[in-house]
Amino acid sequence: MARRPLLSGDMLPLLLRLWRDWLRPHAGTLAIVLVLIAVIGAATGFYPALIKAAFDAFDAKDAGALAYGPILVIAVTALRGFALLGQTVLTNRVVTRIEADMQAALYGHMIEQDLAQLGRESPASLTQRFTTDFAFIKEALTRISTVLLRDVAMLIALVCAMVWMDPWLTIVAGVTVPFVAGPIARIGKKLRRVSTSTQEQVGATASLISESLAGVRVAKTYGLEGYLKGRTRDALDEVRRLKMKAANARGRLDPLLEIGGGLAVAGVLAFIGHRILAGEKTVGDFTGYVAALLLAAQPARALGNLNAILQEALAALSRTFALMDEAPTIREKPGAPALRVAGGEVRFEGVRFRYRDDAPALEGIDLTVPAGRTTALVGRSGSGKSTLLSLVPRLYDVTEGRVTIDGQDVRDVSLASLRRAVAVVSQEVVLFDDTIAQNIAFGREGASRAEIEDAARSAAAHDFITAKAEGYDFRVGPAGNRLSGGERQRIALARAFLRDAPILLLDEATSALDAESEQLVQAALTRLMHGRTTLVIAHRLSTVRDADLIVAMEGGRVAETGSHAALIARGGTYARLHRLQLADDREPASAAQAS
Repeated sequence: MARRPLLSGDMLPLLLRLWRDWLRPHAGTLAIVLVLIAVIGAATGFYPALIKAAFDAFDAKDAGALAYGPILVIAVTALRGFALLGQTVLTNRVVTRIEADMQAALYGHMIEQDLAQLGRESPASLTQRFTTDFAFIKEALTRISTVLLRDVAMLIALVCAMVWMDPWLTIVAGVTVPFVAGPIARIGKKLRRVSTSTQEQVGATASLISESLAGVRVAKTYGLEGYLKGRTRDALDEVRRLKMKAANARGRLDPLLEIGGGLAVAGVLAFIGHRILAGEKTVGDFTGYVAALLLAAQPARALGNLNAILQEALAALSRTFALMDEAPTIREKPGAPALRVAGGEVRFEGVRFRYRDDAPALEGIDLTVPAGRTTALVGRSGSGKSTLLSLVPRLYDVTEGRVTIDGQDVRDVSLASLRRAVAVVSQEVVLFDDTIAQNIAFGREGASRAEIEDAARSAAAHDFITAKAEGYDFRVGPAGNRLSGGERQRIALARAFLRDAPILLLDEATSALDAESEQLVQAALTRLMHGRTTLVIAHRLSTVRDADLIVAMEGGRVAETGSHAALIARGGTYARLHRLQLADDREPASAAQAS
């Protein structure tokens, strides 16, 4: 089997990219680090020569050696100590800066990715990239300086000292190197494979735990604790198995290095002992050479272990760069003009869309949403309503056909201008762990406090906000968990009011409100919708019967369009949905009367 070198062909591109994109901006600091490393190496190599000279002086009964010997030792160790401190401080400064920059760049790339791309991995798995993967990368970057460069410099200096003292002994000591290098390279290759599998499994396990904790209410209701514990235990056992596999592989390195070092020392002792007895060498030669050999053992051992660390980091680096290199499919054209909204008419022309090749979501949609009017989308779950809404702000791109706003293809205008023209309120409210004021202010950059409060009043949120001790400075908690569902929904509505966009997309915007709040918000929404192009999804048909246009969807197609009265009279899809909902509404009322 061919031996795998420390820097194999598939590793070099990763390391070259690491240097080009992340290390080169710190070239000045790294140059100082290299100078300090050279000082450390020279000082280390000077030790054995100093020891040899001291013992030779003692053999020659040189009293002066007692005076200058200790002073030289103190000077060399002090120089080496300060160089080590400087090298450690500068290395940590560069490594932590690179780690933070890479994490920021990865996050920036991920947040720009399309929903379809982000949806391939769970949030927990993606978050794990910033912890486990970067722990490996940071460790390797630190070791490259403290081990690869510093210990190589020390090893070179010590080998030079050994060659200077006795080249033949150095050849004897070096005989064991080829026998140790091959197995170390093979262990490193195995570690890289195992590390890749481990990092992927850790991400999957993090996703599983996050999913379980998020659904703990359902789990307890249905008595799923045992199932979830068993599933998580299996996933953690698999992580443990992979980590043990990696640990066992790393564990084989120490015996190899220990045996190799022992063979080298044994060979040197036998060879130099014979020469001393023959009168060819002095005790000083022996002491200095063995000191150099023992000093060289530490950096040699560190370099042997470095390959394992480097392989694990390269697996993490490969995953990180692969994610960074994945270009978003939704991009604006170079020099794309800003969207010009006159009336705000939205058209879907021959629109087809697939999330995957085998999963058609929309088939041949031809629909005109009149400017300044309210258009309601109704239909069973899975009929394509939410998908159709997502095409307007280009959260997804059509597979075929086009979507236009006032005759402008949404793919031909800048993304920023397109999304400024659209306000969205969905049943899945997204709030960030910040103040209420800041969560509303996300609707429009630079909004004043007075504008924020006006938006909150319009959304029937001002009263409950001011009832809190901190008022608008109340922190909502992660995902807004310190607020009730109705309160979260009204904050999201206030954000849409503040946006004041000409196109409004509402996906069950009042679904989480109690009856009293719904009346307040519905009245506010009616005012907000006036004169704006509004696309609204509502499962309760009573909330859309006054829409200017109702679009009934079925199987990813437009089944029929018209007013409430016209569609009821037609007796088609909409009328059937209306009858079913009326029947559902009567059943609870009948049950209540019977009780």
